[in-house]
Amino acid sequence: MKSETFTRTLVLLIAVASFTAADCNSQELFDGRPKAPDNFSRLQQKAETGDAEAQFRLGLAYEAGSGVPRDYAQAAIWYKKAADRGHSGAQNNLGGLYSRGLGVPKSDTEAVRWYVRAAAEGQLTAENNLGFMFAAGRGVQQSDETALFWYRKAAARGYAGAETNLGFMYSTGRGVPLDTKEAMGWYRKALKGGFAPAEFEIGQMYFHGTGVPQNFPEAVKWFRKAADHGLASAQNQLGFAYSHGQGVRQDYSQAEKWYRLAAENGSPEGQHNLTAILASSHKGRGADTSVEAEAARSLVMPSRLPVTARDLRSPRNSEDQDALELRFSHE
Repeated sequence: MKSETFTRTLVLLIAVASFTAADCNSQELFDGRPKAPDNFSRLQQKAETGDAEAQFRLGLAYEAGSGVPRDYAQAAIWYKKAADRGHSGAQNNLGGLYSRGLGVPKSDTEAVRWYVRAAAEGQLTAENNLGFMFAAGRGVQQSDETALFWYRKAAARGYAGAETNLGFMYSTGRGVPLDTKEAMGWYRKALKGGFAPAEFEIGQMYFHGTGVPQNFPEAVKWFRKAADHGLASAQNQLGFAYSHGQGVRQDYSQAEKWYRLAAENGSPEGQHNLTAILASSHKGRGADTSVEAEAARSLVMPSRLPVTARDLRSPRNSEDQDALELRFSHE
């Protein structure tokens, strides 16, 4: 088995987002921005009369910049109004703004406070987020055991983010015995609806031979799924595979294509690799293979740093699972 030198991650799902009815499968935020409200003025009027759901949706519109210019401060104001009225989605989203310092002063303590309130109402994304905060030791004393408690609560109801995080915990032996078979099982559970982070993790297991025989073509298959769902780290990894001929025929034009997508979606590694590929092209790509080889040696795999809202376009099973995704590095 090839030793693992790459950085593993946890999944933090920040925002519960939907402008569709509660019984609909809402996906809009993963397509870059959610659908704008059909009648923004009416929504604002309802919010001003104290309607918590309208206040939540107005906050979401400001956070996503849907129908109005993006304004995190306004998003925080409206989330707070809805949160004070007991709206668990708004409580979770307000916690997400505090965790990132968007529109409010950055405060992990405040983030945890709002996640706790939402999780107490059984809000799935908040349960997962609270698990993340305990796993990372942000705003609370670090505790893998407590993180597992919250991940399991959300995973028990089929929440893909928590299932993926449980896979991470088993794959690294955090709070549980290291068990790559169990990790793979949780990643596969999270695949329903095409959950890109789980697809990416499965690809990584095959790429590095973690608990399974190393298989580059199989890894590329999963990277491509996640990349097609908009995950920037998977797009960068797919570019890396093309530039090195791992699991696919070496093809610098394809590598450039995927690095460009990753860079456009906020991947710093994708930007670095795109710059390296373009530099080799300017030096006469095709005329001097040593230049390409030098460029390939300078390319980097994804460190799985935080990514932006655009990094996911994967569908979800319910309104509660429509969310902004940030991925944080852990050694």
